[in-house]
Amino acid sequence: MSPVPKDVDAYITAAPAAVQPMLRQLRKAIKEAAPKATEKISYGMPTYEYKGRLTNFAGYEKHVGLYGVVHEDRPVDPEARPYLESRSTLRFEVGKPLPIALIKRVVAARVKANESGGER
Repeated sequence: MSPVPKDVDAYITAAPAAVQPMLRQLRKAIKEAAPKATEKISYGMPTYEYKGRLTNFAGYEKHVGLYGVVHEDRPVDPEARPYLESRSTLRFEVGKPLPIALIKRVVAARVKANESGGER
């Protein structure tokens, strides 16, 4: 088993080479949508918190996952549906451009929900 990375930079550096650029873009989009969020490693993956958990992400050989930003049992942004992997996971395939505007939108919605005391 690989050691848990100490920070997000180490996580990205240890990820498969093909997903590293995607992880950097994802990180930047999250930080732009949630500039007050704190960044840490939790459960072995980059995690962002602001007034509660916002999201986390992970990189794999063939895709990148963004977790906790949408919930299938609530209204889902129609643009997110093609990426919805499970109840609350968006999955982006390697080699395809990330939908940056969508990512920023769903992260900003989580920020707003956390600010209003919504789901954590």
